[in-house]
Amino acid sequence: MSEELREKTATGEGGQFCGSLRSKKFFMRDGLATEAAHYLDASSHCWCRHTQLAVGPDGGRAHPTRCVPGRSCYVSALGD
Repeated sequence: MSEELREKTATGEGGQFCGSLRSKKFFMRDGLATEAAHYLDASSHCWCRHTQLAVGPDGGRAHPTRCVPGRSCYVSALGD
């Protein structure tokens, strides 16, 4: 992990969303998504890269407000 990414993690600035959360807007970024707006466009459509659906492996909706630590299928975007 880079020093910059390590600092963002320590200060709570990065990696709060599941590493499997995807959206069209996600693929336009050149850095780690650190807020919901980095995923959401006008459609607000997101999906899980594991299921390729708008629901995750646990059956819950794939969305930045839901794909956070504490969810059973959550994996860190930081690769910890």
